[in-house]
Amino acid sequence: MLTELHIEGLGVIESSTIEFHPGMTAVTGETGAGKTMVVSSLGLLMGSRADAGVVRHGSRRALVEGRFTGVEHIAEAVDEAGGVIEDDELLLARHVSAAGRSRAFVGGSQSGVGRLADLAGEVATIHGQSEQIRLGSPERQREVLDRFCGPEHAQALSRYRADHERRAALGHELDELVTRAQERAREQDLLRFGLDEIAAVDPQPGEETELAAQAQRLQATDDLQRLAESASGALSGSTEGFTDQPGVVGLFGEARKAMEQVEALDPAAAQIAQQMRETGFLVNDLAAQVASYLADLEADPRQLEAIAERRAALAGLTRKYGTTIEEVLEWSRTAAARMGELEGSDDRIAEIRQEVTALDESLARQAASITSTRSDAAQRLAEQVQGELAALAMPHARLAFELKPLDALGPHGAESIQLVFAANPGLPAAPLGKVASGGELSRVRLALEVVLADADAGEDRGVHTCVFDEVDAGVGGAVAVEIGRRLAMLAKHCQVVVVTHLAQVAAFADAHLVVDKSTNGEVTVSNLRRVTGEERLQELARMMGGIESSDSSMAHARELLEAAGQA
Repeated sequence: MLTELHIEGLGVIESSTIEFHPGMTAVTGETGAGKTMVVSSLGLLMGSRADAGVVRHGSRRALVEGRFTGVEHIAEAVDEAGGVIEDDELLLARHVSAAGRSRAFVGGSQSGVGRLADLAGEVATIHGQSEQIRLGSPERQREVLDRFCGPEHAQALSRYRADHERRAALGHELDELVTRAQERAREQDLLRFGLDEIAAVDPQPGEETELAAQAQRLQATDDLQRLAESASGALSGSTEGFTDQPGVVGLFGEARKAMEQVEALDPAAAQIAQQMRETGFLVNDLAAQVASYLADLEADPRQLEAIAERRAALAGLTRKYGTTIEEVLEWSRTAAARMGELEGSDDRIAEIRQEVTALDESLARQAASITSTRSDAAQRLAEQVQGELAALAMPHARLAFELKPLDALGPHGAESIQLVFAANPGLPAAPLGKVASGGELSRVRLALEVVLADADAGEDRGVHTCVFDEVDAGVGGAVAVEIGRRLAMLAKHCQVVVVTHLAQVAAFADAHLVVDKSTNGEVTVSNLRRVTGEERLQELARMMGGIESSDSSMAHARELLEAAGQA
C-alpha cells in the first residue's frame, strides 16, 4: 500500500509530499493544474521512460519517492536488489537530472530501472490510457482470464511454461544434431585421420631437442675425434710412444715423486705432497674419461639417417597440428575428446527423442487441464463482468472470452484468448479493441478490476495499489456515480487512487486531494493538499460547474457526499 508520495522538481510541482488513505483517494483540480503529475510520478516509480523534459524549469533534478507498506511478499526480491525494508516500509525512488540521466533506488540502494519496475509492479498498478489500449490485445486478455483462474492455475501455468521451454530447447538441439549429421561425419573423418597420423609417429615430449642434439653429435664426429685425440694426447702423452711428448699425467707423476722426496727431507712439505697425490688421482681420472669418450666416438651414417627420418616425421606433425611436439600432443588430446563428443551424438539424439516424446505427452495433458480451467473461468468471469457493466449503465452489453485452438501448443497453452464485446442488442460481438469506444473501454476495465479484486481477495499479495487515470473518460451523470461506487467497492480489497474531473466519482473517496495552481506572472507552481469539510464541499461544487460560494451548489455537493456515504 502506498502511504506517502514525495515529488520534487517534477513538471509544475516544485515540492509536495502527499499522504494517501488506505481506501480510496481522489485527486482533483482545475485543468492544467497538474493532476496528471501524480500519475506521472508513480509512472516513474513503475519504470516509465524519463527524459529531461519532466524536470521542472530551473531545477537540477526531478525526484519521486514512494513509501509502501505491506511488502512482505516481495521481501526476498528487495533483498536480492540490495535494498532494505525498515519497519515494514519500503522506499522506492527515481531521480532524473536536468541532463536527462536517470537513477533508480530500491530500499535505499541504487538499482536498475528494470528491477525498480519489477518490484513496483508487485505493489502498484497504473490504469491509464495505455492500459486501456493494452486491454484490447489478446495477450492482456489472456492475462486477465488467467488471473481470474486463481493461484493454482498460475502454478500450473508456471510448470507448463517451464516444460514448454525445455521442449523448445530440446527440439532446437535435436534439429541441430540431425541437420549437422553430415558435417559431424566429415569432422570425424578429419579428426580420425589426424589422430591416426599422430599415433603412427608416436611423438614423445622433448623428443625434438634430444634428436637435434644427437644429429649434431653425429654430424660432427670427425671434429669431435680430432679434438678429443688432442685432449687425450695432452693428458696422457703421445699414443705413438714418443718419449719427447710427455702428457700431463706423466709430468704430474714426476712432480709428485719429486715432492714426495721433498716431504721425506722436510715434513713441512707434507701438505703439498698430499695435495699433489690427490690431484694426481683427478688427473688420471680425467685422462681415463677422455680416452673413454674418444673410444665411443664412431661415425654412424645409418643412425644419422634414421634420426633425420624421425625428425622429418615430427616436422610433418608440427606443420599440421602445432608448432611444437607439446602442441601436437595437446591437439591430439583435444581431438580425442571431440571425437568422443561426436561419437556420442547418436546416443544423444536417441536420448533427446525419448525425452521429447515424454514431454509432448505431458504438455498435452497439462494443456488440456489448463484449457478446461480457462473454459470454466471464462464463462464465470464474463457473467460477473456483465453484471458490473449493467450497474454501469450498460445493461445490454454482452461480453465473452473466446478460446481459439492453436495449430500447435504455444508457450501459454493450447489456445489464444480473445475478448469479444457488443455494447447494444442486435450487434454482433466483435473483438473488444475494435468495437468499444473510449468510455466503454473505461467501464469494461473498471468492471474487470472489481471482479478480479474479489477473485484476488484470498491471496496474500499485500494491499495492492491501483491508480486510475481518466477511468471516467466519456461518461457523466448516473454512470459517473456508478463508477465512483465501483471504485469504492474496489477500495475494500485494494488501495485506490483515482485522478478524476467528475464530482460524482470524487464524492466516493475516503480522502480527497486537490491540486492547486498559483502564478506570479513568471513562474507557475502547483501543490497538493488534502481537503475536508467545507473545503471539500467547495471543491465538489466547483467540479460540478457551480459557484463555490452559492448556497445551491454547496447544497448539491452536500447531497452528493451524503449519497456516496461520505457526509
